Amino acid sequence: MQLEIRPDPAEVGRARRWARSRLTGLGIGADEPLAETLVLLVSELVTNAVVHTGRPAVLRLYLPGSAPEPASDPASGAPGAAGATDPATTAPATTDPAASDRAAAATVRLEVADTSSRAPVPRCVGGDATGGRGLALVDCLADRWGWHAEGSGKSIWCELDRCSQSREGAPPAYGGGLSAYEDFAFEAV
Repeated sequence: MQLEIRPDPAEVGRARRWARSRLTGLGIGADEPLAETLVLLVSELVTNAVVHTGRPAVLRLYLPGSAPEPASDPASGAPGAAGATDPATTAPATTDPAASDRAAAATVRLEVADTSSRAPVPRCVGGDATGGRGLALVDCLADRWGWHAEGSGKSIWCELDRCSQSREGAPPAYGGGLSAYEDFAFEAV
């Protein structure tokens, strides 16, 4: 599933509402930790695209039990391109209980693609700064994240494992995990 984003700060709220509606459509309640975390990650990545590039972007969401839609440029070879699927993010529709358990434990993937070729750079900001913590939050909340070139721009992605209750013992995410931001405290409101 994908949503085109205009370079307008109001698009962040629209992207959150869109993501919530997609989760609800799959039976994932808005108050579930997965939904709350995913909506926060949507907010951070879409905000980064809107604020730091000033260009249109595309929000892509790969949910368990949903087939990925083709990307707008099938020749890009990016995940979601025509004919491309990622078995970790796509679960077949079935009534097999074991398959349903696998779908419940599947990975949710979020991507925001834009036309800026500038790499995302986590910033170190002081306690009084009102911004600059977006990628640090992504690093702390996502099970994995990263970015790759896509056409003349880039795609920043993150993944949440639906079954993970705790990140203890999990390999650190891109950027070294929590230790990369040990001097900062975050409060999600």
